This record gives sequence, C-alpha cells and structure tokens, in this order.
Amino acid sequence: MENRPRISVIVPNYNGAATLALCLESIFASDHGSFEVIVVDDASTDTSREIAQPFPCRLVELSLRSGTGRARTTGALHSTGEILFFTDADCLLQKDTLRRVETAVNRLGETVIVGGTYTPVPHDRDFFSLFQSVFIHHSELRNVDSPDYVAGHAMAIAATTFWKTGGFPENRLPILEDVEYSHGLRRTGYRLLIRPDILVQHVFNFNLYRSFRNGWRKSFYWTRYSLANRDLCADSGTASRSLKVTVGMHSIFLLLVVLQASVPPVWMACLGGALAACVFWTNRNLLRAFRRVAGPVRAGLLFLYYAALYPFCIETGSALGYMAHLREVLFSAKPETTALVPLPASAETGPAGSGRRFVAG
Repeated sequence: MENRPRISVIVPNYNGAATLALCLESIFASDHGSFEVIVVDDASTDTSREIAQPFPCRLVELSLRSGTGRARTTGALHSTGEILFFTDADCLLQKDTLRRVETAVNRLGETVIVGGTYTPVPHDRDFFSLFQSVFIHHSELRNVDSPDYVAGHAMAIAATTFWKTGGFPENRLPILEDVEYSHGLRRTGYRLLIRPDILVQHVFNFNLYRSFRNGWRKSFYWTRYSLANRDLCADSGTASRSLKVTVGMHSIFLLLVVLQASVPPVWMACLGGALAACVFWTNRNLLRAFRRVAGPVRAGLLFLYYAALYPFCIETGSALGYMAHLREVLFSAKPETTALVPLPASAETGPAGSGRRFVAG
C-alpha cells in the first residue's frame, strides 16, 4: 500500500488525562520517519479525549468500558502499519524507540514478538516510583532470549502476525492480557524476545499507598491466573522466583514472630539470620541494580522496602487471589482456556475512510 506507515503506535487509554499529553508528545518527538498513532479511549470519564484531539493521531472511542485487551485490539483494527507497537498512556517513548523497534522486527522476522521495558529511572523520581521502575526494568531483563511474556507497555509485533493470532484476550482477568496473549503465542510456536535497547519511561506518581495498591492488585490477579494455568512457581518476569522466595521467607519470619514465645532466643536469631541471608543472596542482582541507579545509601533503603515491607501487599493479594480461585473452582464453571483465533481478513486493510475520530461499540 502506497504511503502506508511502517509502524502503528497503539495507545489504550482510560482516564489518563494526567499523562496522555506527555505520552503523545514523546511519540511525535520520535526520530522515526514513518508512523501513525492510534489512541483508543476506553470510555474515559475525564478530559482524555479533549487532550488527544489536538494531536495528529487517530482517536477511537469505545462507548462502554471494555478493558485494556479490547482497547489494544480495537486500536490494531484501526491501524494501517506493517508493524504494531503497543504502549500505555502513562509511558513516554524515547526519541529512538520506534527506530529500534523497526530494526529489531525487520531483522528477526514475523515469527518473533519483540518486547522492551521501562527505563531504570522513571519520569517522576520519587522513592516509590524509583523502586517500581528499577524493579520492573531488572525483572524484565533477566531472561531476554526466552522471556515468559512480553509486556504490553512495549510490545512490537508484525501486523500480519497479529491478524493471524487474533489479538489480546478480552473480558478476562484485568492487567494480564499481555501475559495471557504472550503465553498463547508461545504455545502456538512464536518466539518471544526482549530487546534491552527498546525503552519507554513510565510515569508512576507512586506513594506508599499507591505502591502497596499496585503490588496487591497485581499479586491478586496473577495468583488467580497462575493457579488456573498451574504455573504458580514459574519464573515469570516481575513474578519472579526471587520475589516468590522473598515473600516466602517474609511469611516464615512473620510466623516465627508469632511463635517467638515458644522458640528459644538463640534459635530465633539463627533462623532470622538464615532467612535474611537467603533473601540477600537470592536478590543480590536486584540490590546491584538499585545501587547502580540510586547509589549505595538509597539502594539500601530501596532493598529494605522490597524485603521488609513490600511483601505484605504481595502476601495479602496472593491470599485473596487464592480464595477467589478456590471459590471459582467450587462454585463456577471451569474457566475457558485462551485460544488464538485469527481476526477477520478485512482487518488488514485498516478502517474505511480517512477520518481521525471513530466511535466503536
């Protein structure tokens, strides 16, 4: 197709007024010469649509809140690019992100789904935001050649591959549509790969409450998904075995505290020291990552938060996720497994007409 853009950048948005303008500004500052931008507004109740309208992007409006999975797939259905790049409304592309995406996809071919990750330093450099960005950056780069998933905040896929595989799951567990889609792709024979040079900068604006809420929410849904898929102990990105060991050691320590009256002090000291040593050894590379980004003093504080406080929200979310899964098993029908079904062939041509604004049901 003549004048067809090489890359379609797809941005799902729900009430992202605080960050959407920054996101779009970063995309249009790209040094890539051939791309289009599709913003899919998932029935926002804030001023997101008004913020997007002045930008030279295609705005697709969903009339009902439908979830990130459907928003991403809807954006793809309104795209015309040969490569689809998915990111989020609170992510800022680097100037060279799209150029690196095209280089990677061209070199690796249509059977490889390419992912990136966050920059180590977030847009907002507060303590809890810095913790989250370093933690995710480190976790997603531990296994770049064969990752368990490619995150939707920086996912590149050939458009023809996307049509063949049916797009992101819809109306299932929130926040895990990219994990579920990635697992489906791997089962179908596609390869996942992470490129450390494909980076987006996240805007977290985290405080202690938001950090805990984020950890609780992710562990709640991830536990339910992992139990249903029987891979609870898998080493999967941010749901790494290192984090699971840390949470396990933290839970044992809390149990020792409860039982301290019946445990001799010497044994308490020895067991506590052994647990701490296990946590330090298991997470030694994460501690190095904190130190590289934040320096030795702040790295110590970040690691202390990770090892001593953050596990509380993971433990709570996991326990509630386990109970929700048990309730589903006992009282509901067995969850359907995700199957990749091709999208209609007409999707490859993109939407009819040249308008910039669409309303989808």
